[in-house]
Amino acid sequence: MTEADAEGYAGLRVDRAEELARQHGWASVRVLPPGAMMTLDHREGRLNLAVRDGVVERSWEG
Repeated sequence: MTEADAEGYAGLRVDRAEELARQHGWASVRVLPPGAMMTLDHREGRLNLAVRDGVVERSWEG
């Protein structure tokens, strides 16, 4: 998966975004609420979803 593949999830409900991500081949999906602590390790095949009030605000690989 590439960074370009990671774009396009913003605005989706988190459950729908997770479902689509798995259908598109992402090995893992990490949901991050506002202000969440996260590791800085980059994992190929992992999609990160920044979520507020159940809606994806940002998505990126790693």
